[in-house]
Amino acid sequence: MVLVAAMGRNRAIGVRNRLPWRLASDLRHYRKITLGKPMIMGRKTLLSIGRLLPGRETIVVTRDRGFVFPGAHVAGDLASALALAGARAAAMGADEIIVAGGGEIYAQTICGADALKITLVDLAPDGDAFFPAIDPAVWRESRREAHPASPGDEAPFAFIDYIRHTA
Repeated sequence: MVLVAAMGRNRAIGVRNRLPWRLASDLRHYRKITLGKPMIMGRKTLLSIGRLLPGRETIVVTRDRGFVFPGAHVAGDLASALALAGARAAAMGADEIIVAGGGEIYAQTICGADALKITLVDLAPDGDAFFPAIDPAVWRESRREAHPASPGDEAPFAFIDYIRHTA
């Protein structure tokens, strides 16, 4: 299980169900690392995207028993979503399950994650959704790739991969 997120220096990941920046380079990176994999996300995250992302299977976690989003799998709790994602990963031949947000889903899954793929945006925007703290006693940075802002990017950023420390 891999948590994938873009966050500001203050760990903000969203404000009013929207990304707090425009970062075209990160959207391309996100597509590359999630394509062909099942993705777990909360209902509000899916609604903020507004559509299913091509080439991925979306599993939505919601307590709303009546929630329907054509083409998405709906799970009433995180345990059901994880079980379904495991089955879908096997069927798709995917080696990872992606957790794609939002803040509550990240907070509930970070303890069971194997890796984090973070885009650290060089901004500290106002936010109402945040990524959990990345504890250096648990997580080790395994790769960092810094990028200046390109056309379509509001700020410089870095792609950072973390792996769980082994005992």
